[in-house]
Amino acid sequence: MLSIKSKTGRINVVRIVALVFVFIISSSYAYASQSTITEAEGYACMGEDRSRRQTEQAALDAAKRNAIDFASTYMTSETHVKNFELEKDLVSAYANATVKIIKELEKSWYKDVNAGNCFRVKIKAEVIPDEKAMEKVSKRKDVADDPSAPLHVRLWTDKKEYERGDRMRIYIKGNKPFYARVIYKDTAGEMVQILPNPYRNENYFQGGVIYEIPSGNDRFDLEISPPFGEENISVYASTSPLGDIDLHSQGGVYFVKTKAKDIGVRTRGITLTGESTDKSGYASEFYEDKAEVKTRSAK
Repeated sequence: MLSIKSKTGRINVVRIVALVFVFIISSSYAYASQSTITEAEGYACMGEDRSRRQTEQAALDAAKRNAIDFASTYMTSETHVKNFELEKDLVSAYANATVKIIKELEKSWYKDVNAGNCFRVKIKAEVIPDEKAMEKVSKRKDVADDPSAPLHVRLWTDKKEYERGDRMRIYIKGNKPFYARVIYKDTAGEMVQILPNPYRNENYFQGGVIYEIPSGNDRFDLEISPPFGEENISVYASTSPLGDIDLHSQGGVYFVKTKAKDIGVRTRGITLTGESTDKSGYASEFYEDKAEVKTRSAK
């Protein structure tokens, strides 16, 4: 557990878990956490062999395929990948991607003069590349700090293990500019957001720069205290501003009021804006990872 202490005294209710982003610095690429968020539409008509439900499902399947196609195009063009082998691996990864629907944005039936009753659906979707194909990308030493590669955020701490009374330092670094949120969950299920926080509300970070937590305007220290054990920490990052979650200011940090099961979905509720080679839509790179850290009493 961590005791989060404000610069002027202990934050009374905030006595929580070891806040550690255990992402030991290495050349490995966190392929399992990569994805792309985009919007896509799908259409289907009933014809003579489809029921209304089958038509709706066909339209949804078409929207998913379109999301994958657009994400693949985005990742190989907007990220400006110049290495042929890397581009080949990315195309392979997205060709076998899976899709999670974040939200159905629009859906409606309409009458087509030639095809009859048709259905249209528009979705916000997360396109998750094939793990095995991305593993090939992870082994490339030239992508971890390359701003032309897919978004990759590294987090690490000043030590691997902490004892009672230790003060923790957390570091974060991305290969390109990104927005981020750092949350940890304690053994009682309470969640606290330490970045951004009430006194350090910047959520945009430059690529290639190491950021330290706590530092700057932060008004808390991270001190190890009982009970000890493993704690769950999550980091969310994107090339677009993250979706909002419900927070309550308490001293130098935010208590998370959003339910744990809803944080991922709401965080992925990003606003897709910016430049795109395909003006029919936009996409955003997304990165998420979770880690555990062990704390213990002094030897």
